[in-house]
Amino acid sequence: MRRAVPGLAKPGPWTRGPVLTVAALLLGLLLALHSGITDRGGLGSLVETFLPWFGLFVPLLLAGALWRRSAAAVVALLLPVSAWLALFGGVFSDRSQPGGDLTLVSHNVGAENADPAGTARDLTAAGADLLALQEMTPRAVDVYARELAAAYPYHSVQGTVGLWSKLPLSDSRAVDVLRGDVGPLAKTRRSEDRPVEPPRALRATVTTERGPLAVYVVHLGSVRLMPRGGFWTDSRDAGAVALTKAVAAEPNERVVVLGDMNGTTDDRVFDGLTSRLRSVQESAGRGFGFSWPASFPVARIDQILVGGLAPKSSWVLPDTGSDHLPVAARVGW
Repeated sequence: MRRAVPGLAKPGPWTRGPVLTVAALLLGLLLALHSGITDRGGLGSLVETFLPWFGLFVPLLLAGALWRRSAAAVVALLLPVSAWLALFGGVFSDRSQPGGDLTLVSHNVGAENADPAGTARDLTAAGADLLALQEMTPRAVDVYARELAAAYPYHSVQGTVGLWSKLPLSDSRAVDVLRGDVGPLAKTRRSEDRPVEPPRALRATVTTERGPLAVYVVHLGSVRLMPRGGFWTDSRDAGAVALTKAVAAEPNERVVVLGDMNGTTDDRVFDGLTSRLRSVQESAGRGFGFSWPASFPVARIDQILVGGLAPKSSWVLPDTGSDHLPVAARVGW
């Protein structure tokens, strides 16, 4: 009889696919320990922006493990599966509740929007009590003001952002999220080292039957994928710090933040803000509520955050011609 040569024996199910096993373990560690990834070159921010999508590697690795008949790789996949479910397992359940006292809508209308009048009509149909718009051009501001006037008797515009309301507004002022400091700001600021930039955030007080409500409308700085500098987030991060300081100093108990944050709530830069305010999507939505890009949404960078209010429901509105989808929410007292 022939005897098998020990050195030529076929690997068993627990020794097959070592590369797949290591890949599964690394994926699990990335999901579980993502907050420990360095943010040098914006790496940590980039990973956290698209963190839910890392779950797509699980079925790919599983297919490879089954093809290689690797028991070790299959068992190793329990780590990323458990980590992903711990992070996002609840998003597919319907967390909404009936009722609510205010409907909120936020929309980056897009500077390149070819039909702002049509966008305004679409947004009016949503029936929001408070409507926050970002990335308005000077010419488009007049169009939105005209088209929204019948439904919204009160509005305030600061630079490229605006708030339209069915309830009275007061104490509206710009908030500086361009340089990282907070406070009243003129319509433009001049600097020796950069051109004039209009404000990209405002704060207003809404008069409600339950007392004052502080509302912030925000469009934080863009992020860029730089050829040499990695994922550039400096402007966005400075604005997030400024916004967090403004909210921390806010005297009103009830606060709403609406806007294009150019980042998801998983991003560590928003930890200070989300420790004070709740995302209505995460508290009372269903699914991930991705809002960007409108043609094939892969991330929710448009946020509705509340403090002192009860999230009731959250949803995404249809395409209006912008590169972002509008986001909506119902909140209660």
